Amino acid sequence: MHPNPIPPAVVGLSESHELASAVAREAGVALLPIEERAFDGGEFKLRPLESARGRRLFVVQSLAATEQAPAPQRLVRLLFLLQCLRDAGADARVVLLPYFAFARKDRRTQIRDPVTSRYVAELLEAAGASSLIGLDVHNPAAFDNAFRIPTVHLTALPMLAEHFLRRLGGGAALTVVSPDVGGIKRAQIFRELLAARSDEEVGLAFVEKRRAKGIVSGGTLAGEMSGRAAIVLDDLCATGGTLIRAAAACRDGGATAVHAAVTHTPLPTGVTALLAAESIASITVTDSVGFTLPAALAGADRLITLHTAPLLGEAVRRMLAGQPVAPLLERWPA
Repeated sequence: MHPNPIPPAVVGLSESHELASAVAREAGVALLPIEERAFDGGEFKLRPLESARGRRLFVVQSLAATEQAPAPQRLVRLLFLLQCLRDAGADARVVLLPYFAFARKDRRTQIRDPVTSRYVAELLEAAGASSLIGLDVHNPAAFDNAFRIPTVHLTALPMLAEHFLRRLGGGAALTVVSPDVGGIKRAQIFRELLAARSDEEVGLAFVEKRRAKGIVSGGTLAGEMSGRAAIVLDDLCATGGTLIRAAAACRDGGATAVHAAVTHTPLPTGVTALLAAESIASITVTDSVGFTLPAALAGADRLITLHTAPLLGEAVRRMLAGQPVAPLLERWPA
């Protein structure tokens, strides 16, 4: 890669400013300041306060909703900023989406169903995104197919694996549990990461789940659980119902303890529900949503939050150095 004399920078909207600042520190690059002005009626203005011309910019925006900034508003603000940076002459605009809202609707299950994840991809491309980095998207295959620009799919699984091996010990009898059939591939990858660093065999199980007309049913456990600690793994927790149902099935199956591991927590209500469930011994999440959980939740002894900035920052650093990002999918750099 030819060295670029114009320094790269990280850009963060106010909704994700804390995360963007941490990513910039980890990557060893500057944080490009931007002006954000709000007008009556919900309109706004965004512009860089320093020259963007010829610069490679990494734009951080998590699309998790808050009362102050719903997901559609976050998306529109990201689109406007990308367009503005392109007009200002930025050489490349790499979007970092720690949480990709609208990604769960990635295929047609009924007649005339939308494919919302593809629509969001088209909007980002039209606004000037030159490439995109995602983190534990709901369906990696659909994510790859939705975009026509280069994409990188990062995962928090290696850092979760390191966390649980430290917490539970390398010799503990563990079983990784997918709370539904759709997450089996994710659970299998996580099982392999744990098994590579554990002295004991790591099991794999899943819980049957059916959804019809908005009603979730099922709960049959498939896999050996008796006398083992269960780690119920999912990409996101919205209401907590799926994870709680799976945890109950694991306890009924003889699990000595059940631990929940989730990358994305777009709604605090989901974490609240998990903390209220006596069947769950601990809940480990990441800060991918870009905002701090309410103090009452963040201070709970059973809730552990892992930071994504080191992972995202290392990915940025590797991209700028022309180094492969693939090793980050296999082992968390200590």
